[in-house]
Amino acid sequence: MRSYILIIVGFAVLIGNGLAQNVETGDLAAFRQALEEDGFTVQQGRIGYLDLIKLYDLGVLPSAYGNNPSTKYLTCFVPPSPDREVPELFSKIASALGMGQDISAFWNLGPDEAIVIVGRTPPECRYFSYDHYLLSRTYGNETRWIFANLADTVNNLVINTEGTPNGSVGNPFNQTTVIVGTADKDIDRRIQTAALSAGYSGDIFNTQVFPSSMLNMGVEDSSDTFMLLIRPALYKDKQAGEAYLNATPAVVFRVTPNESRKLDPYDYPVLRVRGTGTTEFDLIDDLEELRIAILDRYSGLNATELPTSIAVPTGTDAIQRGIDAVGPNNDACYLWSVNQTASSPTPPFPDLSQYYGFLRDTAITLGDDASEFIIVYGVNHVATGKAMYSNIVPYGADVWNGVGSITDADFTGSAEEYIPDNPNAKYLYVYKLARNCDGDSYCYEVPYGVGGYGIELDQPLFIGWRSYLEESTKTGPSYSELVYDRAIKFD
Repeated sequence: MRSYILIIVGFAVLIGNGLAQNVETGDLAAFRQALEEDGFTVQQGRIGYLDLIKLYDLGVLPSAYGNNPSTKYLTCFVPPSPDREVPELFSKIASALGMGQDISAFWNLGPDEAIVIVGRTPPECRYFSYDHYLLSRTYGNETRWIFANLADTVNNLVINTEGTPNGSVGNPFNQTTVIVGTADKDIDRRIQTAALSAGYSGDIFNTQVFPSSMLNMGVEDSSDTFMLLIRPALYKDKQAGEAYLNATPAVVFRVTPNESRKLDPYDYPVLRVRGTGTTEFDLIDDLEELRIAILDRYSGLNATELPTSIAVPTGTDAIQRGIDAVGPNNDACYLWSVNQTASSPTPPFPDLSQYYGFLRDTAITLGDDASEFIIVYGVNHVATGKAMYSNIVPYGADVWNGVGSITDADFTGSAEEYIPDNPNAKYLYVYKLARNCDGDSYCYEVPYGVGGYGIELDQPLFIGWRSYLEESTKTGPSYSELVYDRAIKFD
C-alpha cells in the first residue's frame, strides 16, 4: 500500500452519501446509452461533501489542509477503470458510508478516459468553481502528496450553462451544465456528440483539460492520482446551499473507451491572465493612517506587528518542484501571517510534521485574557473591485484547521471607527480576533475546547487571507496589484 494511504483514507471518510435522485438535466439515460453505443464503458459515481476538520477530529488525517470555512467542498467519488480495483481500505470506507465498495474520491485516469459531470450548478452564491487536482505522484519508490491544481477553474463567470450559453452573460446559478475532464481531444468530441444526441444543448459543454504533457496519465499503481473539487462559497440562501450539499442534483460518470485509438492529447490550456494594470497602492497612505490609529487606541498594550507573505505556491510550481501546494486555486490570492524568513525545511516535505513544525515555530498564541487579542486590518479588496469575495480565517498552525471566517460582508463601517474623517475609510477594514469580544461589534471570538473546530489557548495560530476572482479578468487578482492585509498582536 502506498505511503500516502492514511491521507487518502482520511479524505474518503467524509464524502457525503446523498446522490440526488432529482437530476433535471435532460435525458441522462439516453446520454449514457449513446456513449455505450459509441464503444464506451460508462460507470456512475457520486458527488459528496468533504469536511476536512471532521476528518482530522476522527484521527484519520494529520491535518485539515487549510480548509476554507466559507466553503463546504464537494468532490467526485468515481469507480476505478475497468478491470482495476479500488484498494481494500477504500472499499471498507465506502462500505461504511453506505456508498458501495467500488468507488473512490481519488483515482487514476487513463490518457483516453474522462470524468463527466452532468447536472445543476450550485444555487446563487458569491462564487463557485469546478477545479481539478494532481493529488499525488510517485518518484521512484517515493510517493509524494502534491495537492496542486492543474490549470484554470470553470467558475461562475466563465461556465457554459443553460443560463449562460457559451459563457454569455446571464444567470449561472442552478443551471444545467456538462463538464468533461479528459486529456484527449477525440474522447472529448465523442462525449459531446453523445450528449447532443441525447438532447443536451451544444452551448453548455465545458472541458477541463488534464494536460498529459506534464502528467503521468494511466491506471497503474505508479500513475498520478487526481481529484475534482467543487467550491461553492457564501450562498445567498443558506438553506438552499445546505440542500445542494446534501443532495447535489448532478451525477458523475467515468467514461472509458472499449478499444484503443490513436491519442489526440490536448496541449496545456491557455490560462486567463491575472492583473488589470490598476493597483490599490493609492490607499497605502490611508492604510498607514489606519495603522497609527489602531496603535494609538491600544497604546497601553504591547504590540507585535505580524509579517504578511504569499502563503502557497501555484499548482504548476509545486508540480515541477515536487512539493505540497496545499490545494490552491487560480481564482484566488492567498496570504498568511507567517514569517518566511525564519529557518524552514527544504522542499519537498516528505514528513508533513516537519512542514507544520515550521509554521508552529513562527506562529503566535491567543490567550483568554481581555487584554490579549489580534487586530486584522487592510484594504477591502471587494470594495476596490479587485475581488468578488474575500475572507479572513484564523488557523491552528500545527494542523492548518480554519475555525471561522470573516468575510468582506462583515467589513462595512469598521475602519470609520478608527479614522472617521478619512473619505477612503470605506475602502479599508479593521477586525478584532479575541477569545471574548465583550460586545465589540467588529470582533470574532476564536473558539476553543471543541476539537479541530477550535484553536486551543496554547495552540499556535496564524491568520490566512483569501481574495477570490477579479471580475474583469475572470480569474484571481494579481499579487502585484494588491496591498497586502496586515495583523497586529496585542497583549
